[in-house]
Amino acid sequence: MTDRAPLSRKLSAIAESATLKVDAKAKALKAAGRPVISYAAGEPDFATPQFVVDAAAEALRDPANFRYTPAAGVPVLREAIVAKTRRDSGLEVPASQVIVTNGGKQAVYQAFQTVVNPGDEVLLPAPYWTTYPEAIALADGVPVEVFAGADQDYKVTVAQLESARTDKTTVLVFVSPSNPTGSVYTPEETAEIGRWALEHGIWVITDEIYQNLTYEGARAVSIVEAVPELAGQTLLVNGVAKTYAMTGWRVGWMVGPADAMKLAGNLQSHLSSNVNNIAQIAAAAALNGPQDEAEQFREAFDRRRRLIVSELAKIDGVEVPNPLGAFYVYPDVRGLLNREWDGVTPTTSLELADLILDKAEVAVVPGEAFGPSGYLRLSYALGDAELLEGIHRLQRLFS
Repeated sequence: MTDRAPLSRKLSAIAESATLKVDAKAKALKAAGRPVISYAAGEPDFATPQFVVDAAAEALRDPANFRYTPAAGVPVLREAIVAKTRRDSGLEVPASQVIVTNGGKQAVYQAFQTVVNPGDEVLLPAPYWTTYPEAIALADGVPVEVFAGADQDYKVTVAQLESARTDKTTVLVFVSPSNPTGSVYTPEETAEIGRWALEHGIWVITDEIYQNLTYEGARAVSIVEAVPELAGQTLLVNGVAKTYAMTGWRVGWMVGPADAMKLAGNLQSHLSSNVNNIAQIAAAAALNGPQDEAEQFREAFDRRRRLIVSELAKIDGVEVPNPLGAFYVYPDVRGLLNREWDGVTPTTSLELADLILDKAEVAVVPGEAFGPSGYLRLSYALGDAELLEGIHRLQRLFS
């Protein structure tokens, strides 16, 4: 009997999402009765605003929403995205250059599929979101990591990017505010990087899903606002998940030049067709409706941000850059490595994260998921009491 043909080599090389893996492990331990506190998932703990839920409920009464709609998105949502892109990213585009996707993650996947050819090198500032290198690989591209440490607030420079550029470089990933670090590039830094990309004809994929979550007066200036001429070679990805506590609704989008959006639209027409109509209408309500609750969410994140930074800084051996965006803190924990803690001597942040889960019943994501070892990512998108208790556990473990 002939052996079965092999599974896909490309998919076999793709790793499971590290953040989702850690979060699933934490949830399994909690279900088993252990009092685990998880800082793993980037998911707001708030309920979706009621007016958004009401818009979805009303949409359920219209039988037209039970049918196929345009693969690129329903008109009311695409127009809402046009308005948001103009308002928050400083870019004026027609609705025809907007594609609604099943969450921001599909937008990221399609963006790389649209502009990456086999063997193309994609400059990937590190620390990076765990999905980016896998999505690049699925497009047959080659991720080229450009690392910036805590001493740079995790922000790469043009000099670093230029040093990594080769004749195979075709794409730059630009994320501000950053997942996993919470870093926000200044308008001047953004403009310098944008002008460099424009000069070298490099596509920019900019993930702006955290653009409305900034603190201390910082503003995440879009790279196409900083350098308007770059719009012809930039794909913007975004979504409602983080700002409006709508992670489970799965509505994201991509915006870009007409020729690129034509390709991405063709892909989506075969890949998934239209996003759930009820969720699209809910997303339109979120973008078009009152922003009071979204601002309350942001203020709560800011309070938690200040708390977690100040408490983590009390641990000897932990360096905590001050994040000005998103809802993550990314401490440098190299000072905790190669030291004995409760009978265990971790040598990597992966081993340190295992120690923390085992000894303190706290779930964090190790730096290996986002680039080099020696760091941890903690999401502060969880209740205030849990947030403080978890940090107190870490303080006791490392005292």
